[in-house]
Formats: sequence, structure tokens, C-alpha cells
Amino acid sequence: MTGPTQRPHDRPPHDRPHVRLTDRLPHVAAFPEALGTGLLLHTDVALDDGLSNCIDMFISTYEAALSRFKDDSTVGRMRTATHGGTFDFPDWTSGLFCLYDRLFAATNGAIDPCVGEDLIRLGYDESYSFTTAPDAAEHAGAIHGRAVWSADVERHGTTLITHSPVALDFGACGKGYLADLLAGMLGDGAGHPQPIQYVIDAGGDLLVHTDEPITIALEDPADPANAVGAVEISQGAFCASAPSRRHWPDAAGHQLHHLLNAIDGLPVDDVAATWVAVTPPSSAITTKTSAHGSNASTTANRDTDDSSNTVAAHAPVTLADGLATALFTTSAVQLRAHFPFECAILNANRAAAQSPNFPGGFFTH
Repeated sequence: MTGPTQRPHDRPPHDRPHVRLTDRLPHVAAFPEALGTGLLLHTDVALDDGLSNCIDMFISTYEAALSRFKDDSTVGRMRTATHGGTFDFPDWTSGLFCLYDRLFAATNGAIDPCVGEDLIRLGYDESYSFTTAPDAAEHAGAIHGRAVWSADVERHGTTLITHSPVALDFGACGKGYLADLLAGMLGDGAGHPQPIQYVIDAGGDLLVHTDEPITIALEDPADPANAVGAVEISQGAFCASAPSRRHWPDAAGHQLHHLLNAIDGLPVDDVAATWVAVTPPSSAITTKTSAHGSNASTTANRDTDDSSNTVAAHAPVTLADGLATALFTTSAVQLRAHFPFECAILNANRAAAQSPNFPGGFFTH
């Protein structure tokens, strides 16, 4: 999963009085073990215990299917299946798999869930050893024969078929997809007379649904105590990627991190941080969904239509999460030909750029 580089921020815009997020959304449901980074749900009204329990149970169901850090997950079993096999995933994974199909195509294979094998070779394994395999460079990436999503994983809906062990990693979009699924469980009010306001914070990948914009700081990847800019969002997703929070040295002292180009299987070193905003069409914001744990019919998998507007409407955090990683390997111009989004990029040399309608900007002083 991408390294988050922003959090809801208390600094107010110059034209509005200071209002803390906790004042506007005073109720916080915390799920500290979710996806290894924790998840916070800020709401303006308290969630009932039944819904909180459903969310907690669904997080466990989600990890049981998709976590590469659990040997007994479906993804874990794919990694250890000597001769491959047929693996059935829950129906709600359809939206995630469809988006990976599109990201793989849009990046010419640079974003590929089969990159899990490269991450393991580089030391980002299920035991967090951070010890690089001696032959990692000889085997990393599609160029050295590693399994490829489009060729070595046969997909029929939510059934994946392999013929050898395949180590999948859905980290580029995984936290974002969970946030979208949970938003579907909240529906248009979660049992309350009026639609609730909320911010879902999945380890820094944010889904915002508030009456007034919240201010979000853009964390400096070189110094997490400082911000390099800020944005304001009231409806939509905001995600970031940076290697600054998840990196480790190899035996020669080179700094490695988890943001890889799947083609060569190596960390990308010319981008320092990316931020992506995806705003769903207004018609999608109040879509009703059910909230029954793992059986939820959610906005993230409501449609199998792979159009750009459908993805942005029903899986905005998934899309923002995946694109924040994709910007490390693929130009914004190329990605914007496939997906609707706004972005800001800070390169390794500290050069900054942003798209025309990015909902904020970098500080100039």
C-alpha cells in the first residue's frame, strides 16, 4: 500500500475562522489493526454499535481475502500454491480487479499486482525482514520473467486462475478500496434521519463527505513535521504516496522502498511524493447502499462498466490511491488520458508541479 503523506489538518483558510476537525466531526471510531496502518472514521453523529461491529468484521473479511501478509489469506494461498490453482474471491473484489486491469493497461505494465514477488525479494515480506535476497536484481521485474497480471493470472470475474505460485500485492489500491467499501456501508445516513458527514482516514488515504471543506496538509517527504502545501476538500478522495515512511537499506547501503516499477521491479528514485484528488460526480455522492458486513452492496462494485466516470463515481479513493502510486512510474499526461483526476508532484530534486484544477497548492515561502 502507498505511504500516506497527509492528514486532515487544523490550519484554517485565511477567510474562515479556525474550526478543528474534531469540533466538526466529534465522533471517532478507530480500527487500529486495519491493514497494518489503522483506520479512523470521523463522523458528525455517533455510529451505533451494530454498524461499528459490521465494519470491524468486514475489515477482517477483507484481509482474509487480500492481505499478502497473512499466509492463510486467499492471496497468501496463491503465493504458496506450487502448481497454481483456481482461487475464488468475494464478489466485492470485482471493482478492485477491474481497476488493476485498467491501471496495468494505462501504465504499460508498470503497475502490476504481481509486483508482490519483487517486494518479497527486496525484503518487504510477510515477516518485515527488510533483508534483500542476494539474487534480487537478477530476478526482479517482468523483464526477468516474473509473473505478469495480464499473462500469468487468468481472471473470470472474481475468480483468479494460475499455473504456478504467484505473489500478488494489492497495496497500490488496497487501502483506498477498503475506504470505498466502508463508505458504501455508511450509505446515505447509516440509519440516521439525515445523511451523515464523515472523513474516512485509511492510513492517510482520505474520503471526505462534509458540508464545508476541510484543510489537508501536504506533508514534506523530507521532514514529516513540516508541510509543503495544503488543499481543501469537502467531497471526494485525497491520497498520497511517498517512500519517506517505508524505506530500508540493502546490504550495500542503498535506500530501498516499496514504490516499484513493475517492469524492472526496482524502486523509483526520481519522484519524492505525489498527491491525487478524485471528486466523484455529484449524482454519485448520495447513492444508497446496504450495510451488512461482507455482504454489503457497495459503491465500489456497483457497476462493472470500466468507464472513467464510473470508476471516479463509485471508487474514488481506490482510483486516487492507485494513481498516487502510478505517478511514480507514469506521466500525469499519460494517466489523465485514461482517468479523471487532479494531482501534485514533488520530484526528488524538489521541483514541484500540479494540475490546473488541483484543489490547493504548494507554499511559496
